[in-house]
Amino acid sequence: MTILITGGAGFIGSNFIYYMLGKYPLYKIICLDALTYAGNLETLNGAMKNNQFTFIKGDIAGRDVVNDVFNQYHPSHVVNFAAESHVDRSITDPGVFLRTNVIGTGVLMDACRKYETRRFHQVSTDEVYGDLPLDRPDLLFTEETPIHASSPYAASKASADLLVLAYYRTYKLPVTISRCSNNYGPYQFPEKLIPLMIANALQDKPLPVYGKGENVRDWLYVKDHCHAIDLILHNGKLGEVYNVGGHNEYTNLNVVKTILKELKKPESLITYVTDRPGHDLRYAIDPSKINNELGWLPETSFDKGIKLTIDWYTNNRSWWKTL
Repeated sequence: MTILITGGAGFIGSNFIYYMLGKYPLYKIICLDALTYAGNLETLNGAMKNNQFTFIKGDIAGRDVVNDVFNQYHPSHVVNFAAESHVDRSITDPGVFLRTNVIGTGVLMDACRKYETRRFHQVSTDEVYGDLPLDRPDLLFTEETPIHASSPYAASKASADLLVLAYYRTYKLPVTISRCSNNYGPYQFPEKLIPLMIANALQDKPLPVYGKGENVRDWLYVKDHCHAIDLILHNGKLGEVYNVGGHNEYTNLNVVKTILKELKKPESLITYVTDRPGHDLRYAIDPSKINNELGWLPETSFDKGIKLTIDWYTNNRSWWKTL
């Protein structure tokens, strides 16, 4: 099996590369990444030592480079992690998100059609569903929840999902989609909540929290996400969407206070800042479908995962300080 992993120099993509190289030593792994600000080639230093791994610098929205990769390596499977993913940046410059997240996905699928790829897997997000009210903990996102994106980022991912499903229906392209809750773990770019708070706390800098910090997220340790994608890639039903959730709901303020407590830093470092426009209140995923069909459930509790993550950022300061 030859797997093309796009966006593999980013957070989840790099973790997936290491997961697959470790679990399937005979698979060939090709990584295509444009190395934008959030892609760090140093993250893949360990993978570069593996003869089964190949890195190519290129933009998924560039039709010529994508066709060249498919022509040379003929990937049997494609996992598309490549995406602009920061909500704040999408509010400032939505055009970049449309190009990568929508046009890029279309370019990849056109290549999959041309070269008869056996599976195209789209890595999406629970943000396509919009948000849930804070006072209804009984409500969860299911695969049947209507799409109701709040930000340009979420809208671009929702558009890509619709395009993927359209290619399945129109062209019979063998596709699957996963929509995950908020990931955390090693190699996450320090603009996202958890790595930013850890980095700032380690340096005794203020920890900026939007509004009152009451927004709730469902946290998923990245290795659990990698396991889910592995199962979907090998055994998921074509044309299906699978929600991947952590069963770990915490307010942003709870997360920040947990980090400070683990690092033995004072809560006085917390600084409340003006809330983000259109800030989603709560995300929560029901992973019953992937559990019932593929036997997946998250294995890492938030208490365990956050300690592992704090330890990684504490012991790898040179990685994030250069960013």
